[in-house]
Amino acid sequence: MTAAASARQILTRLHEVMASRMYAQGKLDRVVGIVGESLTSEVCSIYLLREGMLELFATKGLNQSAVHVTRMAIGEGLTGVIADNVETLNLAEAKAHPDFQYRPETGEEKFHSFAGVPIVYRERAVGVLCVQHVEPRRYEEVEIEALQTTAMVLSELIANAELIDEEEALGLSAKQSGPQTLSGLTLVKGLAVGRAVYHQPRVQITQVVADDIEAERQRVYRAFDKMREQIDTLTGQADFGVGGEQEEVLKTYKMFAYDEGWSRRINEAIDSGLTAEAAIERVQQHTRMRMREIDDPLLADRMHDLEDLANRLLRIVSGQLGTAASQGLRKDTILIARNLGPAELLEYDRRRLKGVILEEGSLTAHVVIVARSMGIPVLGRAGGVRGIIRDGDEVLLDATAASATVRPTTSVADAFETRFAKTREKQAAYAELRDVEPFTRCGTRIQVMINAGLRDDISALAMTGADGVGLFRTEFQFLVSATLPQRERQTRLYRDVLDAAGNKPVIFRTVDIGGDKSVPYLASDIADNDENPAMGWRALRLALAREGLMKAQARALLEAGAGRSLHVMFPMVSEPWEFDAAKTVFDEQLAFLRSKKKLLPESIKFGAMLEVPALAEVLDLLLPKLSFLSVGTNDLTQFLFAADRGNPILAQRYDWLSPSILRFLRRVIQNSVGSGVDVAVCGEMGGRRLEALALLGIGFRRLSITPAAVGPIKELVRKVDLAEISAAMTTWLMDPSIDIRRELTLWAEERGIEVD
Repeated sequence: MTAAASARQILTRLHEVMASRMYAQGKLDRVVGIVGESLTSEVCSIYLLREGMLELFATKGLNQSAVHVTRMAIGEGLTGVIADNVETLNLAEAKAHPDFQYRPETGEEKFHSFAGVPIVYRERAVGVLCVQHVEPRRYEEVEIEALQTTAMVLSELIANAELIDEEEALGLSAKQSGPQTLSGLTLVKGLAVGRAVYHQPRVQITQVVADDIEAERQRVYRAFDKMREQIDTLTGQADFGVGGEQEEVLKTYKMFAYDEGWSRRINEAIDSGLTAEAAIERVQQHTRMRMREIDDPLLADRMHDLEDLANRLLRIVSGQLGTAASQGLRKDTILIARNLGPAELLEYDRRRLKGVILEEGSLTAHVVIVARSMGIPVLGRAGGVRGIIRDGDEVLLDATAASATVRPTTSVADAFETRFAKTREKQAAYAELRDVEPFTRCGTRIQVMINAGLRDDISALAMTGADGVGLFRTEFQFLVSATLPQRERQTRLYRDVLDAAGNKPVIFRTVDIGGDKSVPYLASDIADNDENPAMGWRALRLALAREGLMKAQARALLEAGAGRSLHVMFPMVSEPWEFDAAKTVFDEQLAFLRSKKKLLPESIKFGAMLEVPALAEVLDLLLPKLSFLSVGTNDLTQFLFAADRGNPILAQRYDWLSPSILRFLRRVIQNSVGSGVDVAVCGEMGGRRLEALALLGIGFRRLSITPAAVGPIKELVRKVDLAEISAAMTTWLMDPSIDIRRELTLWAEERGIEVD
């Protein structure tokens, strides 16, 4: 029997039970009998959550005297593990599992095989449906799928019969009264205050069992069509302009929307007898379970994109179309979601949307790219949000400190507001420095530039008064695209960026993908078993190997720079020959355009990123070929210390102000003296006031940083005497036993220089 036929047989009988006037306990007793008989299983049992414990509510095959007597905590025994992890177990020998617990009152000692599935209500396990058999065997996939479908029906029965306490099931009662603090992962820094609004009003599935399978299938087909129309409409309304990164994000969505495997699984669930809503939810539950098993964060992000689409499809097919965005935000809002697609974020009113808290989310997610461009603080990995935050609760979001306070006391709210007000005052003061050039006290002009990756980021030049774009990350367009961006699309983006920058320089870094910035359409270029992807097949290495990719980008940049100055920088150069090979690609494309009588850039300056320590040993060979050099402190630090910056345990272990880093950077500066090459620091290090002070002290005169840091760094520069800080740094670096961070902090405080 097929999975669909087996499930349909069970559903037909369950439908009759649910439609009967029988009391709830009687219905559960009938259900275990139907499931056990249909799967020829000697035991079928239902456990439900009550008073924080999983209680045996009904059984066929175990001792009836154990009903309402046997109870287990969440996480206790096999049943507790299923509920705790919201996962399926399928065991040929139950006793071999490390979490197995024997309950003598049930009489289950003679049964060996065990399979169990969670009963899920509003995304949380509220019970467990399990079967057992005397003979040791693993249950077949068809049987597991039948159990999972039955569990969906049970969820509806349990909720309607009020067999569980909804607040207890959702973990609300104890945690949703009084102040609470959430911690998570900083995705986009910033402070925000607002009222909690859930992004996705719950879609209530009122009918699980289908009356007409073909009618349900047609409803799903129509919903797919409407969903695709919505994404097409969003593309046309892109705030970043047609052809921008947002359109690329939506193209990735389209790829998932047309995925045959996804639609096939939904159709198979309908074949089993489920309504369109229940079928989508059934497949979505399976996706969530898969996500819990995925260790690859990039693959998990793509699965989140698929879930985002599933939520949209479910709302369409149910007629419950509105997200909080469509209903409109009426107050300053902190948006709450499990995860959020970038397309959905763009639907919100920016005037009201102050911050976002995600139960999941990662630094590589598409939504983070868009949120950073919009200037919206985002806190991710905030587990248990739904059990802590109610709709309408006041939330103080400190994404910089990776925390949020819910329902704060008056004193906590006042303290936060005072801090927030000071932040706004500082921002206002920094804004006044927009047109002030950053000269030190001794009269040296320091260049302060911004890092960017979206065309919208270029507006920060005017707002901050920065000297230009020291790093434009061209890979953002590649990361949010479902396919390799066409040359024409790349040209349009680069031309728009140059137009927006006006007479200020923009340094375009050629594409840096691979490693932690994987893209599906180049998956074959990257080794699956790359144990250290940050040090693997990525950036210039990958681009030189993909000749077409490098040529297309070179041509796009040259065409975009026609009639003006063009600055091009190559990432992750390890040896001079790599720079030569990359420049040759540009020279060949330049010759081609010249042969076609095309308008060419007035001047082209080439530079390199110093991220790989090996390059510092051959700078004397490379410098004569360069116009500028940018030290990428983010990657350089992890390479010098052999410490993955994505590892939270190691992230705080190695200090940018350690003698090893500062001595290395000073040596780079010293070896560049007299070369005529501008040397800059490009990365987070230059945007932190204390670290920037140290960089000035060892000889750096150009910093490329986040737009938000421009004001604070300008203000810092104007208080510094370079001779004084240089002398201090020289003294401290001669004695490695000195705590430079402490000494530098004291030095700054003595001179009234505020540090981070």
